[in-house]
Amino acid sequence: MKPPPQSLSKTSTKKTAAAKVPISPEDKQIVRDMLATNRFGTFFGVSQKVLDSVWQALSAPTGESVTYISMEIGADLDVFHPVRNKLQQLAITEHPDETINRFLQLFLQGPVKIPNYSGGLGILAGDTLKSFADCKIPVVGVSLLYRKGYFSQMVDSKIGQIAWASEWEPEKTPGLYLLQDPESPTQPLTIKIPFYDLKGTQSVACAHLWLKMEINETLDFFVPEILLDYQTPESPLWIQDAAQHLYDSSSEKVKATQRRLLGLGVIPAMEALGITSRTIHLNEQHGVGVVLSLITQLLEKKHGSKYENKATDHHILTAAAEVAKRLVFTIHTPVIAGHDRFHTSVYEDLINPFCKRVLNLLALDEHNHSVYNFTSMAMKLNRATNSVSRLHKEVTQKQFPQYADKITAITNGVHHLTWTSDAKAELYDTFPELHNWRRDPSVFAGAEALHRNKKFRTYFEQAWRTDTKTLVDYVNRMLITHRNQRLATWIDPPNYLSYRSGGEAPLKHTTFTLGFARRFSTYKRADLIFEDLDRLAAMITENNWPVNFIYAGKAHPSDEPGQDLIRNVLAVQEELYVKSNGLAKLVFIPGYDMHLAKMMVAGSHAWLNSPKRPLEASGTSGMKAAMNGVPNVSIMDGWWVEGYHDGRTGWKFGYEESVSSEHFSEQPSALLYNEDSASFYTVFPEMLRLFYDPALHDQYIDKSIANLTLNCPIFNTHRMAAEYVARYDLNLTPAVQREMVKFRKLYCSDPSF
Repeated sequence: MKPPPQSLSKTSTKKTAAAKVPISPEDKQIVRDMLATNRFGTFFGVSQKVLDSVWQALSAPTGESVTYISMEIGADLDVFHPVRNKLQQLAITEHPDETINRFLQLFLQGPVKIPNYSGGLGILAGDTLKSFADCKIPVVGVSLLYRKGYFSQMVDSKIGQIAWASEWEPEKTPGLYLLQDPESPTQPLTIKIPFYDLKGTQSVACAHLWLKMEINETLDFFVPEILLDYQTPESPLWIQDAAQHLYDSSSEKVKATQRRLLGLGVIPAMEALGITSRTIHLNEQHGVGVVLSLITQLLEKKHGSKYENKATDHHILTAAAEVAKRLVFTIHTPVIAGHDRFHTSVYEDLINPFCKRVLNLLALDEHNHSVYNFTSMAMKLNRATNSVSRLHKEVTQKQFPQYADKITAITNGVHHLTWTSDAKAELYDTFPELHNWRRDPSVFAGAEALHRNKKFRTYFEQAWRTDTKTLVDYVNRMLITHRNQRLATWIDPPNYLSYRSGGEAPLKHTTFTLGFARRFSTYKRADLIFEDLDRLAAMITENNWPVNFIYAGKAHPSDEPGQDLIRNVLAVQEELYVKSNGLAKLVFIPGYDMHLAKMMVAGSHAWLNSPKRPLEASGTSGMKAAMNGVPNVSIMDGWWVEGYHDGRTGWKFGYEESVSSEHFSEQPSALLYNEDSASFYTVFPEMLRLFYDPALHDQYIDKSIANLTLNCPIFNTHRMAAEYVARYDLNLTPAVQREMVKFRKLYCSDPSF
């Protein structure tokens, strides 16, 4: 197969690294045209024309753009880095212009990790913004910049998860820029927000504004992500501390402060940058504090600077109703812990009396007036409330019956260019049935002929073997490293195989590999399939079917039950290995991040999801697997209800009947371990038989290719973005509008909308 123009194949990478030829005048100009400036700084990766046109759209008086607020945004550069890809394609490693050359070295050799995400919510936000950039939708993202990130994970076989702060340097990260003050270009652009401190004394929070450019693959559009950095010398220490770690839960006041730093910083940041968006999208309720800013703006405009004294409750509610017309809200989870509820006493010293009035009118929980329920507040104040799958719509309507009529569904997707492996991308580039798949994932819907194309089926399996070997080689290197570190550190290796002799330990890439990676939370039941080790081992040994079980994921440092799940997985490794006569190898990979996720979803032979139905609102890791043709084996929850296609794309197990409020419990006794694990044990042998039996193996490949033709056109963020655009009611260019209509025709998440 010929390598694709944008391929990151090993061959093209080696060629780039070895290239020492002088830069041609044409290439020199191409790179020079990737430098652009405006009053906020100098940027690399897009032309001056692109920079100017994007900023003009975001600052247009008509407000035909969207401001997208998310507590976390995941967009590591080691899984999607179009600027570096372009430079490698051109084989350019240096430039005579000193400024350009500094950017070249940064983008080619700079750090690739931006640990400002914890998992699915943040990665979804990053994928969404990438698709907005691909589709040329005028959007700006807003989040916080956490200088100590989420947390880095080490795992000890006895202790379990060990967490410590992620240290990173935004100043040295390619594509991330500290914006300058147009009035004083040597100084960073700073916003100031009135705050009350922990003792009720008025103070000021000061944030520097960083810009991360989410540039599309063709470098002709980008979505700016504005990251608010409150760790500035001007900010009080207690604010600096609250802004350091994503989801800091050291106290309720720290959690509440962190949410306020996000929500109250949005409007000042927009004003400082001249952004005029009429529509504001809340990606979960964390940033709902923006509503307070919008309400006070309206009241001050109508009543003047004394609005706090003049505004009646009726005035406040009228302003809130007006503000609601600007808001679109997406709720992502039915799990109680995912919804911000704070006792009113937490806010006693954090906000002024007028803000208390507003919250008492808009945020008090209807069942407990001593609690502020910010999910209910976000539900109340918007023009569109969206769940993230069809089943999640039903669940959300039952959880919030007072808003049932306004709740619609937009099923999540993933950014197909981010999550398709290099080997699979090269394959897709080669076949005419998938022409233009990079820019238009809808082409998969018309590629049914690939099921009967023997060459495609052969090359598909070859690419899959490449991906599995990449994953297994990574695991084997890790096991060796951990074995060698046993005498050098106090950490006991987390995997039993690191204690085995070198000849016994290695995994084989020809072995059936089951992948599981996600946040370790009790309702996700990471240890479900190990409920009956005797039964699991028996089905493996009786048929001589070797299996690699590869696990990864983090539990929040304050979630002790979630950390127990990690310890449970570690604890069964030896017993499973012994009972299966060494055929079953269970490995836990520490340090889960986007790069590891991409390896796992592409290299596994099936992707496992085992939540308690209906607590998985959507789930996106299985969609990422589908982009690589990897079948799912999953509880009928979240997106899989829509992606199962009567078994054509994978397998189902566990409870799947109607849901009611009694099914929302996360109590250990209500998690259905016995019932759902027994169901898995009836399905798993069928999967292994199809994989290992030469006479049946074609059926396995049928399911794999069906994921490409049935699920890739649906569960991508281009289609998802098109459905959100309908909620945004933007006046787009005719060309962009046609694209949105085309993607919406692929799939309608909510036929009632």
